[in-house]
Amino acid sequence: MKILKRVLFVIVGIVILALVVALFVKKDYAVEREVTINRPEPEVFDFIKHIKNQDQYSVWNNLDPAMKKSYSGTDGTVGFKYSWESTNKNVGKGEQEIVKITEGDRIDMKLRFKEPFDAEDDAYMTTEAIGADKTKVKWGFTGKMAWPMNLMMLCMKMEEMIGKDLQSGLDKMKTTLEK
Repeated sequence: MKILKRVLFVIVGIVILALVVALFVKKDYAVEREVTINRPEPEVFDFIKHIKNQDQYSVWNNLDPAMKKSYSGTDGTVGFKYSWESTNKNVGKGEQEIVKITEGDRIDMKLRFKEPFDAEDDAYMTTEAIGADKTKVKWGFTGKMAWPMNLMMLCMKMEEMIGKDLQSGLDKMKTTLEK
């Protein structure tokens, strides 16, 4: 009985320590990648502001060919929503909504994940002309993990996890647009 109490005391101590540590772990994350595309900026911006075009470059959109997709609103305009649902645990269920467009410069999107976990993140894409036929595209994600879930930030390397997928998508976009 004494050993059981000690084991229980140690477990409770570890849990309390983890909760205290979580108070000091950052809750926010931001990841951004960029690519230069050899096309005029208006052409590139028009391509990225249409969410359905993500099927041509987004790693996540191509994880499950059987994924159910639905759309509401007019693609390329504020308020357009793209919803997905998949039995693939890496895809899950959620929606993406265009929340702001600064024509020729930036598109802001809200991501709402419903499965396998509940989360809300922000995504954006920007374009910048760096020549008559060259455009720099940046793709970024920002989000928060609430206490005590933010403790996972110690183990999760968001920069690496999300960053490699963003870069892969941007590289594929470059290939697609430069054909």
